[in-house]
Amino acid sequence: MDTVRLRKLLSHQQNILSKIALGTPLNDILNDICLSIEEIIDDESTKCSILSLKGKQLFHCAAPNIDYKYCQLINGVNIGPNVGSCGTAAYRKSRIIVENIETSPLWKDFKKIALDFGFKSCWSTPIISTQSTVLGTFAIYHSSPKVPSTRELELIDYFVHFSSIALEKDIDSCKVKQLIVDLQQSNEKFKAFTKVMPDLALILSEDGEYTDIYGSPDELLYNSLNALINKNVSDVLPKKEAQSIMAVIKKTLATNDIQVFEYQLEVQKGKVTFEGRTAPIDHYQPSNPSQRHVVWMARDITTRKNAEKEVERLAFFDPLTNLPNRRMLNERLAMCVERIKRSHKAGALLFLDLDNFKRINDSLGHSAGDELLVELSKRLSRVIRSSDTLARVGGDEFIVLLEYVGEDNEQANIEAKIVAQKLLSVFQEKFEVEGLAFQVSCSIGICLVDNRHSVTNNILKFADTAMYRSKMKGGNGYSFYDPELQTLLEKQAELETDIVRAIACDEFCAYFQPQISAQGAVIGAEALIRWNHPNKGLIAPNEFISIAEQYGLIQKLQNIVLRDICILIEQLSAGNIMDEFFSVSINISQCQFNSSTLKTELLNTMNNFNIQPSQIKLEITESMLSADIDNTIQQIEELKEIGFIFSIDDFGTGYSCLTHLSAFPVNELKIDKSFIDKVLDGGKGGSIVQTIISLAKSLNISVVAEGVEASEQFDILKTMHIDSIQGYFIAKPMIQSDYVKWHKNNVARCGLIHLAILK
Repeated sequence: MDTVRLRKLLSHQQNILSKIALGTPLNDILNDICLSIEEIIDDESTKCSILSLKGKQLFHCAAPNIDYKYCQLINGVNIGPNVGSCGTAAYRKSRIIVENIETSPLWKDFKKIALDFGFKSCWSTPIISTQSTVLGTFAIYHSSPKVPSTRELELIDYFVHFSSIALEKDIDSCKVKQLIVDLQQSNEKFKAFTKVMPDLALILSEDGEYTDIYGSPDELLYNSLNALINKNVSDVLPKKEAQSIMAVIKKTLATNDIQVFEYQLEVQKGKVTFEGRTAPIDHYQPSNPSQRHVVWMARDITTRKNAEKEVERLAFFDPLTNLPNRRMLNERLAMCVERIKRSHKAGALLFLDLDNFKRINDSLGHSAGDELLVELSKRLSRVIRSSDTLARVGGDEFIVLLEYVGEDNEQANIEAKIVAQKLLSVFQEKFEVEGLAFQVSCSIGICLVDNRHSVTNNILKFADTAMYRSKMKGGNGYSFYDPELQTLLEKQAELETDIVRAIACDEFCAYFQPQISAQGAVIGAEALIRWNHPNKGLIAPNEFISIAEQYGLIQKLQNIVLRDICILIEQLSAGNIMDEFFSVSINISQCQFNSSTLKTELLNTMNNFNIQPSQIKLEITESMLSADIDNTIQQIEELKEIGFIFSIDDFGTGYSCLTHLSAFPVNELKIDKSFIDKVLDGGKGGSIVQTIISLAKSLNISVVAEGVEASEQFDILKTMHIDSIQGYFIAKPMIQSDYVKWHKNNVARCGLIHLAILK
């Protein structure tokens, strides 16, 4: 080595070691190492990178002169016996010299990427720790085929040694930092514990014995402190309360996790609402290390709960009648609309306005009018169901929200009339106000809440318009907003007849949209029904599914889809282009899932084919899980015992599934497209998707992203550890023959890059 290069080497050595000693950020040190060797090696095309090994994957730590896009494409590659130079070097724990990337078998799966960025050779050396573990790899690229000289290998080893020192020191530093953080956290926990000493802190053994008691005065205890220590909860508390406490202790120790809950207990102070928090403690008593304990923190939240109730009452209830106010009505109406959108059932909103109420206020004053309104609210409450909402939204304006009045508009129309007549009947008896009797009447406007009327403000406006129509007819009556209701019903009946004809003429078929794993492998497909109408062309399911459900035709359509699925699986199996894990998804509607014949219908169709239930994935919506939970779980378990797989479709759009998700024996959930559309917004969209993925992972449930339409979405979803995706980015839904061609062309492909090239 000439004197100039030797001086450079010594200078770089001094600089790098100095930065390592001073604790310079790891990336800066590794960038300096890369730049140093690039400067010292003779070839000006030399480009260096350093990758760290995390688990079984390699990630770039430094590559100052290598295109960022190349680094992103390589990041996260799993090491293996034939994974380029770096992946193989890390796997074999030995240096890998690839003179010509274009001809090397090690670069078979990554050759095009490297060549696209002008890399023709790559020498990779594993970075080994002092404990003989692989920390990462040190790679040198050239723009032409090349093998290293003995001097270059010595230089590489020289800088690999520096890299090892830097990486190992960083690991040690991280461990020290983490230890400090852990100690700080422990200290903070202790500080927090002392801060809550005014609350009640109990140490209970796994058998329910009061071991220690800290904190609050005796008035929050069931008995005095001295009377509780070393006593068992079963000997101190009433049987019911003792059983509840033991159940919490057992759950805390079984899950080894913090439990948060509320409970009430009659203590020396009186009936108190507590917020309880429990956590497991091991080795609490050195003399008995095998016995486990829990710390039970109890905070008196009685005042807060009472205040919350009062705040809620003031915020959501009319102070005069104590009925829900406009704010609560709007919230309930919004939830009602969302449920109806999913269930395709019908509700109704009735707008009531008293006729000539002004004359009472003008003649007797507002206090008299208020007295009449209070009496009216009581009468109206007596004639509606407990599930309906009666709200006062103005001076003499009342609204009745019927969340469910029928499976279809015709039935809803009839039921809404019956309710309107009941409401009018309360006005038959006179109202007595300040010793005077008044005959009062009202006008009612009715707007059905269905898929046509699904905007809350419009529903209220339409009902108000219908109410004025009643007033124009003289009052003391009701009117519907929609005068074309009969026309709509006739159109639905015509569509039902057309569906029956189309089934007989075999106009329905399944389209298939593929699903790929995060690594790019084809793992399944979703079957989607389409109607190939002879006059109207291809009709999407949202135009006929609700009618098919309403008229009991959905099972026939389901059998058609299942038949096409079985034919597809047989075809893929015969072509030996489908592995044992490949499955096809089929949507199951609410009425089908609730049917006692679902299992029979599924098996009857499949028995005509050599298809296993494990090849069929049953997709159910989140809202279907929130009704009768016990029966739902039983239905799922029965079908899973046969071999069917279950997936929750459109996850995130429901209201109650999150609460009970862990109870349902499902294999997969699909994140709704509405969330995927927002995954790149850098805000709540991505956070929601990450939360859903993390939740599912914690429950050992795989996650599919629906509606993926761009590579950027796929890239960020992979960083969130998504399991698989589905959407236009991969392919649109296809007829069976086109899907088979697509499948043949893509099933052997692994990786989004290859998939993108094909497209």
